Amino acid sequence: MTKYLQDGWLSEESVDSHGRLTKERVWIVDPLDGTFEFIRGIPEFVVSIALTIDREPVVGIIYNPVTDELYTASNGISRLNGRRLQCSHQSDLEKATACVSRSETQAGLWQPYAHLFQKFLVSGSIATKLVHTAASRSDLTISLRSKHEWDICAADLIVRNAGGLVITRNLRGIHYNSANPVIPSGLIAGPPQLVEIAKTLFRV
Repeated sequence: MTKYLQDGWLSEESVDSHGRLTKERVWIVDPLDGTFEFIRGIPEFVVSIALTIDREPVVGIIYNPVTDELYTASNGISRLNGRRLQCSHQSDLEKATACVSRSETQAGLWQPYAHLFQKFLVSGSIATKLVHTAASRSDLTISLRSKHEWDICAADLIVRNAGGLVITRNLRGIHYNSANPVIPSGLIAGPPQLVEIAKTLFRV
């Protein structure tokens, strides 16, 4: 047990220490993803916990205390309250539901793209959006604005273990426990066939 006390730590709510960069095992935690929703009583805020080894997530946990939904990912499998998850099999973008940001929608950023999809599912928390996609409640998640590693690390693994892909809009790989833990370009997540289509439209 003592060896785990040497693990690194990265969190939105903690003072960052670059000592984590020398650690093989690092916990990446967001105690409250979806602060706007929490303040306004919208049940879309979650606790997000991930363990990375050599900069790759190996365990992911997302919990919504209002809906009592526990999403987990480990050993190549994602589950919601024990039920195995699988991303959508949708391959037609015009028939797809895209999970998008509430703030981006309110800012009018999604208006030019509305014709590309069947509909939007609007949510505030990026972790919530990603697990919606892992659970096939939406076909894709697309974020146009930057995110932090603690926003997405656990949910990234949940999507991947459900058969999906998570890529940045600049098409670079995501490696966690970075010196600057920001994903500046936003991201695209969902089943591989839809991500391939979406990245041609939303790459930067």
